[in-house]
Amino acid sequence: MFKKITWILIVCLNFTSTSVFASSFYPKDHIVIDLSRNIEWLRCSVGQQWTGETCTGDTILMDHATIKEAIKIADEQLGPSWRLPNLDELYSLVCKKCKSGEKFNTVNNVAISSKLFPNTDPRAYWTGERNSITKGSYWTVNFFTGHKFGRFFPEQDMAVRLVRDR
Repeated sequence: MFKKITWILIVCLNFTSTSVFASSFYPKDHIVIDLSRNIEWLRCSVGQQWTGETCTGDTILMDHATIKEAIKIADEQLGPSWRLPNLDELYSLVCKKCKSGEKFNTVNNVAISSKLFPNTDPRAYWTGERNSITKGSYWTVNFFTGHKFGRFFPEQDMAVRLVRDR
């Protein structure tokens, strides 16, 4: 009897945690609302445009100085308070199971939901978070491998996805 109850409890807990994660992202036009973190993501990488159905155009690779200018433009065109995500926020977008039993999404080989963030480049994306161990470097999240790295310097060019608080 105890084994049966334990098994049911484990199944319910697994179902609940999966449901909460899946339902915490809500797409709305050109943004994705993350209800669990109370933030809004731009669906497209900086350089791309939202067509109403997908992201088109080329991702622009930027260093941190150029990102400041891009944020000013985003604030003017899309409303205020856009910023680089922190490591936890950006890493939360990594798709751990894009397809059951496979690491990457089979459509375009990226470790991020193509339904929520279409045409994401499979490359490293900047965070605004410094690596406290490696002085002068910042954290990135790579949407090809699904890994995070803290070894890039702000003068290097990486892709950008902006976020803002709700």
